[in-house]
Amino acid sequence: MTVLLGGLSLGAVYALVAIGYNIVFISSKTFNFAQAQLMMFGAFIVYTGAVVFGLHPVIAGLIGMIVVAGIAYLEFVLAIRPVRDHHNILVTTLGAAVLLDGTAQLLWGGEPLKVPFLAGDNAIDFFGGRVYPVEIALVAVVAVLVGGFAVYGRMSLTGLALRGMSEDNEAAQLRGVNVRRLALMTFVFAGALAGLLGVFVGPKTFAVATLGAALALKGFVVLAIGGFGSMPGAAVGGIIVGLTEALAARYLGGEYALLAVFALLITILLLRPSGLFVRAKERTV
Repeated sequence: MTVLLGGLSLGAVYALVAIGYNIVFISSKTFNFAQAQLMMFGAFIVYTGAVVFGLHPVIAGLIGMIVVAGIAYLEFVLAIRPVRDHHNILVTTLGAAVLLDGTAQLLWGGEPLKVPFLAGDNAIDFFGGRVYPVEIALVAVVAVLVGGFAVYGRMSLTGLALRGMSEDNEAAQLRGVNVRRLALMTFVFAGALAGLLGVFVGPKTFAVATLGAALALKGFVVLAIGGFGSMPGAAVGGIIVGLTEALAARYLGGEYALLAVFALLITILLLRPSGLFVRAKERTV
C-alpha cells in the first residue's frame, strides 16, 4: 500500500505539470516547454522564503506565485509574442526552459534542498500504508483543480471564451473575444499557479536544479496519455504514470521505471493516438 500511495502522489506531481501545460494549450494552442521550470522556481522560492528567511510556507508560496507570474509574463513577451505568427513557439519556449534551468543552477547550486511542508514532515498511517501529509495534499490539490476547472469552464464567461478559443480561435475572435489578451492572462495564470504549487511540489521532490527537466518530460508523457487539452485526462494520466513508475521500480528495479513508462505510453498511443480522453476529429480536405 505504501508503494501505491507513493505512486499516486508522484503521479499527482506529474499531473500538476500537465494541468499547467493544458491551461496554456487550451487558450492558445501553444505548448510551453518551460512550465515545469516555472514550477521548479516556485519550489526554490518557497525554500528560500521558508528556510532562509524563516517565513511561513504559505507566505513563501504567495511570494513564489507573484514572482513566477512575473517570470511567465516575461517569457510570454520575450519568447512567445514576437514569434507566435511564425510557428517557432516550441523552439523559443524550449530555449526559455534551458535559460531557467541555468539560472536556477547559478542561484541555488546543484544540491537538492529540502522544502518544509506546512502540515509537517512526519509520516502517518493511512489505509495500511505509510504516507507523508504532503502526498495526501498533492492528490487532493489535483482533484480540486480538475473539478474547479471543469466548473469554471462551464459556468463563467471567461471559461466559455477559453473553450471557444480551444475549438476555433478565429471564430472566438469574431464573436468579440480578445484572443491575445486572454492568451496572455492564461499564460500568466499558469505561471502564478506553478509558483504557488511550489508549496506542495517542493516538499515531495525537493528543490533541485534538475527538477524542471525531469518534470517536463513526465508531464509531457502524462499529457500524451490523457490527451492534449483534457484536464481529467491530465489527472488520470498522472495516476497511470505515477503508479507504473512506482510499481516498476518496486518489482523490476529503478532502472526499469522509465522504460516501463515509455512502453506504456507507446501501447496507449497505438490504441488511442489522441489520448484516452480526447477523440480524434475527422477532417475533410
